[in-house]
Amino acid sequence: MNKMYKVLATASIFAMAAMPLAASAQDVPQPTIHNGQGPIQNQFKIVPGTMGQITDFVNDKTGKFITVTGRSLAVGDQSQIILSITKDTKIVDAKGKTVPLKTIIDEKKVVKAFYGGAITKSIPAQGTALTLVVQDQSFTAIDGTVSEVQENGIVVKGKDIYTSIEETIVLHFADKAQLLDQNGKAIEASAIKAGMSVKAFYGPAVTMSLPPQSTTKYVVVNTTADETEQNAVGTDGIITSVADNKITVIGKPMAKGGVDHVILTVDEETQIVGLDGKPLTLDALKNDVRVEVNYGEVMTMIYPAQTTADKIVVKETETNKIEGTVVASDRTTEGQVYVNVGSDQSTDNDVILNISEDTKVIPALGGETVLRAGTKIVAYHSKIMTKSLPGITNAEIVIVTSDDNAAKPKQ
Repeated sequence: MNKMYKVLATASIFAMAAMPLAASAQDVPQPTIHNGQGPIQNQFKIVPGTMGQITDFVNDKTGKFITVTGRSLAVGDQSQIILSITKDTKIVDAKGKTVPLKTIIDEKKVVKAFYGGAITKSIPAQGTALTLVVQDQSFTAIDGTVSEVQENGIVVKGKDIYTSIEETIVLHFADKAQLLDQNGKAIEASAIKAGMSVKAFYGPAVTMSLPPQSTTKYVVVNTTADETEQNAVGTDGIITSVADNKITVIGKPMAKGGVDHVILTVDEETQIVGLDGKPLTLDALKNDVRVEVNYGEVMTMIYPAQTTADKIVVKETETNKIEGTVVASDRTTEGQVYVNVGSDQSTDNDVILNISEDTKVIPALGGETVLRAGTKIVAYHSKIMTKSLPGITNAEIVIVTSDDNAAKPKQ
């Protein structure tokens, strides 16, 4: 056999061996085989997969689990999934060489995660990892809104899906970029309009310009947003309470208007969807879930305001939350508070919160927004935290649960 054909044959055999085959909803037909007794149709099933970074790792008595956040490999696959790592899970690079899971997590490498078709209906879904294939190149992604359409690209304003940092970036379409609508159908670049919500993956190269620029190979666009929806008032925040058919959302008002603290009634007219535009049930609305809610301009005049939700977009089901007591500390400076997490004797899990003008502080009934020593709080904070002890991070929302033992203000 010619040497070149030997190499190609070997590569093909390895690729077939590396491809995880298992139960899935996607049946890919093989060519029809004739053996003189009529056509026989052979089929094999390709397992679902998610491509992205490992954003969470748990290893305890219940088992070893990772959360992969990124994009689906095919229509119907998950963009985020929690996977159990078992003794049968293969973790390799593109050449089939074993890669330590710790290396992937520490170096924030991108993986293609393949898993069995049996997954839960939770958000995110949960399943068992069959194979993790480490990719040669990394990427990041932005979840936001198209603020401008250019000749061969778009300007997107939103949040990095891995760091939650607000950013604006100019994205140029690669020659063979995949541009998909919310249903996974290919679209032309001309279908993308300013005001549409997008999830775009780009990098690894990013310019140092303002705003930065990069190339994107994969963009998912919600083309269903109409003028009415774009101009709707609402709140971008976190569900802090769920009771019967009501949810409490605390966050930031939308650009077109809204309030930062609202109690919403969810009825049969309320549309509940994920970032991909697919419908969700009421079960998706839980404490600590990040959402974007739209509602009418008519609401009660009490605080917090109350009204009925028109639309709820579930953005993220994982948040960074702590509960504890504010204590006096010489480790803090102006604009910081030290939190005894768990209100216990241990300092290993304590956190210093940066309190800025962007931090929303919800006081106890009749209380004040100043966080004094002795104040008990629940705080939602940024994913980014220093590795120091205690860790330092930016507070997004702080809810005062009790200020009965708070230090008295200095006279």
